[in-house]
Amino acid sequence: MTNVPLHFYSAQAPPEPNPIQPAQQRIRTAWTADELMATEFPDPKWAVPGLISEGVNLLAGPPKVGKSWLSLGLALSVAAGGTAMDTVPVEGGPVLYLALEDTARRLKTRMGKMLAGTRAPSNLTLATSCPSLPQGGSEAIAQWAERNPDARMIVIDVFAKIRGTSAPGASAYDADYAAVGHVKRIADHYGIAVVLVHHVRKAASDDFLAEVSGTNGLAGAADATLVLKRARGKADGVLHVTGRDVDESEYALRFFPEVGAWHLLEGPVAEHTIGDTRVTILRYVRENPGARPKQIAEGTGLEAALVRQTCSRMATDVQLIRKDGGYIAPSESENGGQG
Repeated sequence: MTNVPLHFYSAQAPPEPNPIQPAQQRIRTAWTADELMATEFPDPKWAVPGLISEGVNLLAGPPKVGKSWLSLGLALSVAAGGTAMDTVPVEGGPVLYLALEDTARRLKTRMGKMLAGTRAPSNLTLATSCPSLPQGGSEAIAQWAERNPDARMIVIDVFAKIRGTSAPGASAYDADYAAVGHVKRIADHYGIAVVLVHHVRKAASDDFLAEVSGTNGLAGAADATLVLKRARGKADGVLHVTGRDVDESEYALRFFPEVGAWHLLEGPVAEHTIGDTRVTILRYVRENPGARPKQIAEGTGLEAALVRQTCSRMATDVQLIRKDGGYIAPSESENGGQG
């Protein structure tokens, strides 16, 4: 494999590594059934526990929703160690952030706001350019990983800038699958979490996976898909997550523009994305399963007519479930609990 020079901004300039060997030579890919059952495998390594695991993580969202703020914030947190999104404990280690739509000046300004006077982590390596994956980008990223054997995460913002051109005659699905495959090989080879920042379609869908721009080949090749969407109510965003090693979940997020930070909110998403009256009713029903409208009104102090009308609408929106003349709250898994 050819060494490709690439000038990443980092605190140190380690010696150039030897060319890496193909992943197939280092990762076993076949067993007999009894061998497989007798083999002990380590648990997946998490860059951000519960959210971003080793493998390819596709982070999608509409323009200007805050994907870059989120991905840079995660990169800073993982590089420094401590907590991500002000809530999730993370183990510190080397992180590579390819900010392919930014300039060094803009990155410095953003990080200055996010760091708020704290010291920048030397474990975070930043680059504003990189060859496309088929034309040397894969080798360049792999060389960084070789220099940082304890690397925790790689972020590519945005994926479209580095995926390269499709093979002649390839279908759109095959082209998307192959594009993610370049990154998948690196992620699997080094056991590292790679985040690909991507866009969503303009048309909304009940299935958040269907909103990812491109074909199903992108989400199909990725190990996990995260979609950041704007939310109504008190939350500024909802992060939808699903994957092979990640339970399908939803997380309510709040954005603080003065420091450019996304914070993870506690509790079910519904409590942060519906109006105050519905929140009051939902919380009461959670504590009193089967409560009837009259009981809810007496217990919350809300007007009886408002409670009856709101409960009926919440049942239509599947925020409550009718049962034996009363109401119960959907289970955490049905209502987007945090898994």
